[in-house]
Amino acid sequence: MKQLLNYIQSKFPINNDDINFLEKCFTKEDVPAQTKLLEAGKIEQYIYFLNSGIVKGYQNIDGKLVVQHLVSEQDFFTSLDSFMNRTPSLDYYETITDCTLIKISKSNFELLHRNTNFWGDFVKMVTNEHLSCKIERVKDFQILTAKERYLKFINQHPKLASNVSVDNIASFLGIEPQSLSRIRKQITF
Repeated sequence: MKQLLNYIQSKFPINNDDINFLEKCFTKEDVPAQTKLLEAGKIEQYIYFLNSGIVKGYQNIDGKLVVQHLVSEQDFFTSLDSFMNRTPSLDYYETITDCTLIKISKSNFELLHRNTNFWGDFVKMVTNEHLSCKIERVKDFQILTAKERYLKFINQHPKLASNVSVDNIASFLGIEPQSLSRIRKQITF
């Protein structure tokens, strides 16, 4: 919980009452590797803060798993549309490694929104940060070569690069696994 509070405090000033309220609204859960947190067709029940570990988010498109999210520590994730609108998700979320999650339910999310001054602005800021990342990712697909996307990925996410399978990284970067293997052989560190 301390890491979540530190993350929030790094973005917004919060007081002791806010901290106590946050501690009541979020719950901690330790989850083993290869655990499905959400399956397509189900309604997302939580927003998660990844305290430790690695999580992937993907869709099954015509029988092919397409990794759209690789989440590392100190970040939020959820199937946002499903969580906010109570609609069936198109996404799957699964732990890659053992994870410690801090999660909040929809009712507690709304409770925080109604009873604190910072929560709405904090959620908007985190959502905008994630949207900016998605826009940059789309731009990268449009202008960078596969090799350039991989180099950017390993520079920005060295922990993911060393702890996530080649297949998952390749899918995330929109590269065939064989092509990524060739790219990795060309790169000398």
